[in-house]
Amino acid sequence: MEHKKIVITGGSRGIGEALALKFAKQGAHVAILAKTVEPHPKLKGTILTVAEEIIKEGGHAYPMQLDIRDEERIVAVVDRVAEMMDGIDILINNASAISLTNTENTSAKRFDLMFNVNVRGSFLMTQACLPYLKKGVNPHILTLSPPLNIHPRWFENHVAYTISKYNMSLLTLGWAEEFREYGIAANTLWPATLIGTAAIENMPGGGELVKMTRKPEIMADAAQIILQKDAKAFSGNFVIDEEILKEHGVTDFIRYNSTPGVNPAPDLFLD
Repeated sequence: MEHKKIVITGGSRGIGEALALKFAKQGAHVAILAKTVEPHPKLKGTILTVAEEIIKEGGHAYPMQLDIRDEERIVAVVDRVAEMMDGIDILINNASAISLTNTENTSAKRFDLMFNVNVRGSFLMTQACLPYLKKGVNPHILTLSPPLNIHPRWFENHVAYTISKYNMSLLTLGWAEEFREYGIAANTLWPATLIGTAAIENMPGGGELVKMTRKPEIMADAAQIILQKDAKAFSGNFVIDEEILKEHGVTDFIRYNSTPGVNPAPDLFLD
């Protein structure tokens, strides 16, 4: 990752922050694109606090406020960070909205938010970064979405959220083929277990649920492996963090547990 030029959406906390700091330790240029500039009463971290940590870890930080529902702002911000970093090698579509609600209890506003952020936002970010990725060094698109599992149980309780995340994975399948001629890889990454993030903490009963999670660092370690692979040879894959780490010799997963002595719970969409 040394001197790589990386764009991460939703990087002000959680998995996005862990990814940014992982790459910073190897001297990467990291553009953090997220909405949070001022501290949130319920959520820790802003793009500015993460930028400070990136610099402390030896990386180069480019914090930019961005709501990925804003098409014009996406184009302007991507062009700006590409200019500052002198290109883009990697795009990580990390930003996501979640509502684990059934059809009756999913408002139109919440439905639109999930599709505008998860699907449309990922599409527009990739579209804006594409001209720079075509010129990038070993260019990768990594999207945080699950493998496609059409068992009805993954749809019955939160169909809107499920299909929004599956659409991110379908986009990745399309991009892997569409961008193959340019040598740009497109893959997804999903955790085998719940990851301790603000999204979990703020759910009903999240205080207890977060104890049954792994630290976001496991996703960063898995992402590093993916993004070091030959983009021309490794594309169109639905990657699970634990599986790829095992393939590359990792045997100690207890160190990733959020709570010592508590086994993490499996994540959604995995049999």
